[in-house]
Amino acid sequence: MADDDAALPLVTERLSDRLATRIAVQIDSGNLHPGDRLPTEQQLAATHGVSRTVVREAVHQLKSQGLVRSRQGSGVFVTAPPAHRALAFDPKVLESIDAVVQMVELRRVIEGEMTALAAQRATRSQVAELKRALRAIDTATDSGELGVEQDLAFHRAIGEATGNPQFVRLLGILEAYLRDAMTVTKGYESMRTDFMEQVRREHRAIVEAVGAGDVKAARRAATQHHLNGEQRLITSSVIKPAKVRR
Repeated sequence: MADDDAALPLVTERLSDRLATRIAVQIDSGNLHPGDRLPTEQQLAATHGVSRTVVREAVHQLKSQGLVRSRQGSGVFVTAPPAHRALAFDPKVLESIDAVVQMVELRRVIEGEMTALAAQRATRSQVAELKRALRAIDTATDSGELGVEQDLAFHRAIGEATGNPQFVRLLGILEAYLRDAMTVTKGYESMRTDFMEQVRREHRAIVEAVGAGDVKAARRAATQHHLNGEQRLITSSVIKPAKVRR
């Protein structure tokens, strides 16, 4: 696990990167639309608990990416999307259970390495955030909810712990698809208390490995979590073994 004090000289840069990523995710997910005006510097600083300098740096990044532009005397506005996008998925991608399995496989590949990087780089505060996110999942499931939004937040926290804002942005682009796939898998898992306890143990193993700075254990825990998710779909007779690994 990275030492917080050693990272202090990069705090301002890291915060501006993180804020820029959060706003970009809102744009990519459709929460902010072309023509929408961003909150003022002061409002963004208060909302996210950062300085106005950090806000200015984050907005500068967004401008350089072509996501926002300034209008003199009016503020900063979301721009129209470019004619091409670096990454796009078929909006009908989750119309079948096969597509759900494909998303589970995609997550296994991405999140195995993402979690390994988090174990290598996470600060104490980021590990604490992971633990809070884990408790939020437990609270939701204990109250009878599926905990999809809390689970998404947990994996976003892992992405942030990598120190690479592109992971968080990628998760933001994928979020609608991840949400649908999670809703399916969690729906089946919620029918069995042993499945729910397995998932809880798997999440706990991920957090413990990241907190311990154990890269290999983190990669293994994240990868196994998704392999077990596929196996739970098989056990629930949702898919056949051949659908997972040929």
